[in-house]
Amino acid sequence: MINIPTATVDQMREVDRLMIDEIGVSILMMMENASRNIAMISRKLLEGNVRNKHIVVLCGKGNNGGDGLGAARHLINFGGTVTCILSEEKENLRENARVQFNVLKNIDAEIIEFSNEQISQIQEKIKNSDLIIDALLGYNLKGNPKEPIATLIRLANKSRRQILAVDIPSGLSGDTGDALEPTIKATATLTLALPKVGLLTEKAKEYVEELYLADLSVPAAVYRKLGIDAPVLFEHEDIVRIF
Repeated sequence: MINIPTATVDQMREVDRLMIDEIGVSILMMMENASRNIAMISRKLLEGNVRNKHIVVLCGKGNNGGDGLGAARHLINFGGTVTCILSEEKENLRENARVQFNVLKNIDAEIIEFSNEQISQIQEKIKNSDLIIDALLGYNLKGNPKEPIATLIRLANKSRRQILAVDIPSGLSGDTGDALEPTIKATATLTLALPKVGLLTEKAKEYVEELYLADLSVPAAVYRKLGIDAPVLFEHEDIVRIF
């Protein structure tokens, strides 16, 4: 494990605020960086080629879901067969996730909105996937994951397919590393900007597994405002393996 500073959930919220209000970098700009890196690590997990591979992206309604939707576009461009499964009706997507959703609709990507009528199709897509991307919940989790997200987490875990968690496995506390009920059991986790402190706890390891860090182009000056001394982390590559 390499020496990389960590951040609490409150610190990461402040990073977002500083990036938007003081630096002038929008959430959508950061989301594009995140999405590209998610697609790149997905390709790595699929042995360097996504062509003829089926990837299922589980998407929540917020920015984490937006990251997943954005990654789906890149993976389609890489030649992958991609299905996005929304935990919410499209009308409930938040602003930035809605932007990514609309882009995918414009290129006729396959998107399924969760419903009881669609559950058999969703189960089949998950069961037959080569990789599942967990973009359901980010670090702002409060309490146990609710339905239908809880059902999607259980279906993903039950599938025994590779699971890539975006930023943090859905259901895991970013501060304590406590696993709520249910929590994604990832085979790899791509955390964004800085690792959340909970990811490095002993009790989180079985849910995090391999941990990677992706560049969101957050300047060191932003971290210094929060008292975090961040070295140059991405001198050689955009994604760094932590453990």
